[in-house]
Amino acid sequence: MSDYREVETTEHEQGREQRVATFKVTQLIWLLLGILEALIALRVVFKLIGVNAANPFASLLYNVTEIFVAPFASLIGAPAAGGMVLEISSILAMFIYLLIGWALERIVYVLFYRPRGPVSVRQTTIAEHTPQQAPPGVSQTTTTDRITTQAPTGTSQTTTTERTNTPPDSR
Repeated sequence: MSDYREVETTEHEQGREQRVATFKVTQLIWLLLGILEALIALRVVFKLIGVNAANPFASLLYNVTEIFVAPFASLIGAPAAGGMVLEISSILAMFIYLLIGWALERIVYVLFYRPRGPVSVRQTTIAEHTPQQAPPGVSQTTTTDRITTQAPTGTSQTTTTERTNTPPDSR
Protein backbone atom coordinates (compact mmCIF):
# COMPACT_ATOMS: atom_id res chain seq x y z
CA MET A 1 0.00 0.00 0.00
CA SER A 2 1.40 3.38 -0.96
CA ASP A 3 0.20 6.75 0.26
CA TYR A 4 1.09 10.12 -1.13
CA ARG A 5 -0.10 13.41 0.32
CA GLU A 6 0.67 16.96 -0.80
CA VAL A 7 -0.72 20.07 0.87
CA GLU A 8 -0.47 23.50 -0.76
CA THR A 9 -1.61 26.59 1.15
CA THR A 10 -1.95 30.07 -0.37
CA GLU A 11 -3.09 33.22 1.41
CA HIS A 12 -4.45 36.40 -0.13
CA GLU A 13 -5.26 39.59 1.69
CA GLN A 14 -6.37 42.80 0.00
CA GLY A 15 -4.29 45.88 0.82
CA ARG A 16 -1.34 43.93 2.23
CA GLU A 17 1.17 45.37 -0.24
CA GLN A 18 0.11 48.93 0.58
CA ARG A 19 0.43 48.27 4.32
CA VAL A 20 3.92 46.87 3.82
CA ALA A 21 4.94 49.88 1.71
CA THR A 22 3.54 52.29 4.30
CA PHE A 23 5.42 50.47 7.05
CA LYS A 24 8.69 50.67 5.09
CA VAL A 25 8.28 54.40 4.41
CA THR A 26 7.55 55.17 8.07
CA GLN A 27 10.55 53.07 9.14
CA LEU A 28 12.74 54.99 6.65
CA ILE A 29 11.53 58.29 8.14
CA TRP A 30 12.44 57.10 11.65
CA LEU A 31 15.83 55.85 10.44
CA LEU A 32 16.75 59.16 8.80
CA LEU A 33 15.50 61.10 11.81
CA GLY A 34 17.55 58.89 14.13
CA ILE A 35 20.70 59.48 12.09
CA LEU A 36 20.14 63.25 12.08
CA GLU A 37 19.43 63.29 15.83
CA ALA A 38 22.58 61.24 16.54
CA LEU A 39 24.76 63.56 14.45
CA ILE A 40 23.42 66.69 16.17
CA ALA A 41 23.79 65.03 19.60
CA LEU A 42 27.39 64.16 18.74
CA ARG A 43 27.95 67.80 17.74
CA VAL A 44 26.57 68.96 21.12
CA VAL A 45 28.86 66.55 22.98
CA PHE A 46 31.90 67.55 20.88
CA LYS A 47 31.27 71.26 21.52
CA LEU A 48 30.63 70.59 25.22
CA ILE A 49 33.90 68.73 25.78
CA GLY A 50 35.89 71.14 23.61
CA VAL A 51 36.98 68.85 20.75
CA ASN A 52 39.60 70.36 18.43
CA ALA A 53 37.64 71.84 15.48
CA ALA A 54 40.70 71.35 13.20
CA ASN A 55 40.40 67.57 13.54
CA PRO A 56 39.13 66.13 10.21
CA PHE A 57 36.33 64.07 11.80
CA ALA A 58 35.14 66.95 14.01
CA SER A 59 35.35 69.33 11.05
CA LEU A 60 33.26 66.97 8.88
CA LEU A 61 30.69 66.56 11.66
CA TYR A 62 30.42 70.32 12.20
CA ASN A 63 30.08 71.00 8.45
CA VAL A 64 27.37 68.35 7.94
CA THR A 65 25.31 69.38 10.97
CA GLU A 66 25.74 73.13 10.36
CA ILE A 67 23.10 72.93 7.61
CA PHE A 68 20.53 71.65 10.11
CA VAL A 69 21.54 73.76 13.11
CA ALA A 70 21.95 77.10 11.25
CA PRO A 71 18.23 78.11 11.34
CA PHE A 72 18.32 77.92 15.16
CA ALA A 73 21.79 79.37 15.80
CA SER A 74 20.69 82.93 16.60
CA LEU A 75 17.65 82.02 18.72
CA ILE A 76 19.48 81.38 21.99
CA GLY A 77 22.93 82.29 23.18
CA ALA A 78 25.51 79.59 23.79
CA PRO A 79 27.21 79.72 27.18
CA ALA A 80 30.94 79.10 26.91
CA ALA A 81 33.79 78.51 29.35
CA GLY A 82 37.29 78.10 28.00
CA GLY A 83 37.06 75.99 24.84
CA MET A 84 33.79 74.38 25.88
CA VAL A 85 30.44 75.55 24.49
CA LEU A 86 26.92 74.45 25.39
CA GLU A 87 24.95 74.80 22.15
CA ILE A 88 21.40 75.12 23.44
CA SER A 89 20.31 75.99 19.90
CA SER A 90 21.46 72.53 18.75
CA ILE A 91 19.42 70.89 21.50
CA LEU A 92 16.44 72.99 20.44
CA ALA A 93 17.05 71.92 16.82
CA MET A 94 17.01 68.27 17.89
CA PHE A 95 13.66 68.75 19.62
CA ILE A 96 12.11 70.57 16.64
CA TYR A 97 13.39 67.99 14.14
CA LEU A 98 11.94 65.25 16.34
CA LEU A 99 8.53 66.94 16.20
CA ILE A 100 8.80 67.41 12.41
CA GLY A 101 9.81 63.78 11.90
CA TRP A 102 6.99 62.51 14.10
CA ALA A 103 4.44 64.69 12.25
CA LEU A 104 5.74 63.54 8.85
CA GLU A 105 5.52 59.88 9.90
CA ARG A 106 1.97 60.34 11.19
CA ILE A 107 0.91 62.09 7.95
CA VAL A 108 2.28 59.22 5.84
CA TYR A 109 0.56 56.70 8.09
CA VAL A 110 -2.82 58.46 8.05
CA LEU A 111 -2.80 59.07 4.28
CA PHE A 112 -1.57 55.71 3.03
CA TYR A 113 -2.27 53.01 5.64
CA ARG A 114 -5.19 50.72 4.91
CA PRO A 115 -6.75 48.61 7.67
CA ARG A 116 -6.57 44.87 7.44
CA GLY A 117 -9.29 43.41 5.24
CA PRO A 118 -10.62 39.90 4.87
CA VAL A 119 -8.03 37.16 4.49
CA SER A 120 -8.68 34.39 2.00
CA VAL A 121 -6.76 31.17 2.66
CA ARG A 122 -6.87 28.38 0.07
CA GLN A 123 -5.58 24.97 1.07
CA THR A 124 -5.37 22.22 -1.53
CA THR A 125 -4.68 18.66 -0.36
CA ILE A 126 -3.87 15.95 -2.87
CA ALA A 127 -3.82 12.43 -1.45
CA GLU A 128 -3.17 9.32 -3.50
CA HIS A 129 -4.02 5.96 -1.98
CA THR A 130 -3.66 2.45 -3.31
CA PRO A 131 -6.43 0.37 -1.75
CA GLN A 132 -5.40 -2.96 -0.22
CA GLN A 133 -7.99 -4.96 -2.25
CA ALA A 134 -7.32 -3.23 -5.58
CA PRO A 135 -5.34 -4.98 -8.30
CA PRO A 136 -1.74 -3.81 -8.76
CA GLY A 137 -1.37 -0.54 -10.62
CA VAL A 138 -4.80 0.85 -9.65
CA SER A 139 -4.69 3.91 -7.46
CA GLN A 140 -7.20 6.40 -6.20
CA THR A 141 -6.53 10.17 -6.02
CA THR A 142 -8.50 12.42 -3.69
CA THR A 143 -8.19 16.20 -4.08
CA THR A 144 -9.63 18.44 -1.39
CA ASP A 145 -9.88 22.22 -1.82
CA ARG A 146 -10.62 24.16 1.34
CA ILE A 147 -11.16 27.93 1.03
CA THR A 148 -11.45 29.92 4.25
CA THR A 149 -12.29 33.61 4.28
CA GLN A 150 -11.69 35.37 7.58
CA ALA A 151 -12.93 38.89 8.25
CA PRO A 152 -11.07 41.26 10.61
CA THR A 153 -13.85 40.81 13.18
CA GLY A 154 -12.81 37.19 13.67
CA THR A 155 -15.68 35.53 11.81
CA SER A 156 -14.78 33.01 9.14
CA GLN A 157 -16.47 31.12 6.34
CA THR A 158 -15.11 27.81 5.01
CA THR A 159 -15.95 26.11 1.72
CA THR A 160 -14.73 22.54 1.16
CA THR A 161 -14.76 20.68 -2.17
CA GLU A 162 -13.61 17.08 -2.44
CA ARG A 163 -13.02 15.12 -5.67
CA THR A 164 -12.08 11.45 -5.93
CA ASN A 165 -10.49 10.26 -9.16
CA THR A 166 -9.98 6.59 -9.98
CA PRO A 167 -8.30 5.90 -13.31
CA PRO A 168 -10.34 3.87 -15.81
CA ASP A 169 -9.81 0.13 -15.92
CA SER A 170 -6.92 -0.61 -18.27
CA ARG A 171 -7.75 -4.21 -19.27
